[in-house]
Amino acid sequence: VQLQASGGGLVQAGGSLRLSCAASGSIVTINHMGWYRQAPGKQRTLVATITSVGSTNYADSVKGRFTISRDSAKNTVYLQMNSLKPEDTAAYYCRIVAIPQSGWGKGTLVTVSS
Repeated sequence: VQLQASGGGLVQAGGSLRLSCAASGSIVTINHMGWYRQAPGKQRTLVATITSVGSTNYADSVKGRFTISRDSAKNTVYLQMNSLKPEDTAAYYCRIVAIPQSGWGKGTLVTVSS
């Protein structure tokens, strides 16, 4: 499975960005897709996930500011990020858990300036 992420960039605090991640390759069933992030010197942590039936899960730090959604027909997941804070600065990684193969996308960098 291949994951192509896009949408990162530089934004001022309070601004918005939208990340996209499209999955391709041999995909039979998707269990869930999601976004994780890793700030410099820190571990990778969950941001949000969405299951094949649309159930969502968010890190407490992003609840009310970020929204995950998906287009099942396109095997694509989105992350709408509003009210961004400098502490949201990180590399954001797309994740797919699927049959026959799970995988990670390459990170897309989000930088929030104060």
